[in-house]
Amino acid sequence: MSTIHTGAIIEDGAQIGKNVTIEPYAIIKENVILGDNVTIKSHAYLDGYTTIGDGTIVYPSTVIGTKTQAKNYHGEQTFVKIGKNCEIREFVTINSSCGKGSTVEVGNECLIMAYCHIAHHCKIGNHVIMANGAMLAGHVEIEEYAIIGGMTPVHQFVRIGAYAMIGGLSRITHDVPPYTLGAGSPYRVAGLNLVGLKRHSFSLELRKSLTKAFKLTYRSGIQFTEALQQIESEIKKNPPINHWVDFCKTSKRGLIGLQPFGAADEFTDIKDVLEE
Repeated sequence: MSTIHTGAIIEDGAQIGKNVTIEPYAIIKENVILGDNVTIKSHAYLDGYTTIGDGTIVYPSTVIGTKTQAKNYHGEQTFVKIGKNCEIREFVTINSSCGKGSTVEVGNECLIMAYCHIAHHCKIGNHVIMANGAMLAGHVEIEEYAIIGGMTPVHQFVRIGAYAMIGGLSRITHDVPPYTLGAGSPYRVAGLNLVGLKRHSFSLELRKSLTKAFKLTYRSGIQFTEALQQIESEIKKNPPINHWVDFCKTSKRGLIGLQPFGAADEFTDIKDVLEE
């Protein structure tokens, strides 16, 4: 049985699932869909073609689905999709997208802490954590189990790989490889996120393989393409190694902290700064 306070405003057309809790002064606009067991706390504002998955909690003063801040939006229909069992904390803003039919996606069981921002075309995988004040520009992709430290801005079109951990107050201008650990402005890749990998039951053999792949990519001093060739020829294939190679090969912005795309270029490429 749902509990909906009489002080909440729910427009005609909004779809409300089973056992939903909506607290006073929350506003649910006409095209919003709430799954089962969702909680919308006081003063939250849900707009646009927004879907909230089962069991997700939206905290006070969160704003989801409002018009994108991109200047090239011209009123086309766009979408926001929030997964199951997420926590969207206070004052988070998740804009709708731009470009007809495009979607902003947040996966299942994500924790988006207070004051975070997620812009148009962003895709966030399952089990992602964004600490307070982390900010995503447009077209950012974050893979599963990644952690972004507080007050960290992420440049548009950047990808952050699975299980990566980014320290707070960093500045992310290029792709962050999966399984890595780093921080700073300019960003420094410290190594693998070994504690995180152990917590997620990566075997010793897998951790050794990833360590070798990391050292060939970041520490060997050989050309990037040669490093990838050595990884493919010298390291036994397994899903994490395959993902490492594929992530590196498909990087369009270049890997952060890696010449010629890395930290040394961050302050010389003024075009990147202006694009923010």
